[in-house]
Amino acid sequence: MAEMSPEDWAFWNTWMRAQRLLVRELDRGLQRDCGISKAEFSVLITLRQPMRVGELADALAWEKSRVAHLLTRMENRGLVARIEDGATGRRTGVELTGEGRRTAERATRAHGGNIRRHVLDGLTPEQAAAIRDWSEQVVGRLDP
Repeated sequence: MAEMSPEDWAFWNTWMRAQRLLVRELDRGLQRDCGISKAEFSVLITLRQPMRVGELADALAWEKSRVAHLLTRMENRGLVARIEDGATGRRTGVELTGEGRRTAERATRAHGGNIRRHVLDGLTPEQAAAIRDWSEQVVGRLDP
């Protein structure tokens, strides 16, 4: 296995710091601009149609218990509603409420604006293409 040079470590540390700062700022933006967390945003944009809780957990790659707890908080805030399975009468599904849809739309616009301001506006088309290509290579190696 190849050793990491000081330049390799400097690159890695800078990249990791940039990621942490970017994630922190984007999370703050969602909270400040829309009053929601990153996790809530993830649920809102994934839940474009009614889903079973297990399907939502799979789509988010989260534990079902994490999703269930978050959905309870979001339901209490009027962003989602549990729906019953007709056959069993159990509350096994979830859907966005009108307020959830409006929040998702606002958050998508605000979050997109923050991504543009903090990342995209600072890149040349060549830089964006290089980062996209490199990211796709990493994803391909880690999640074929």
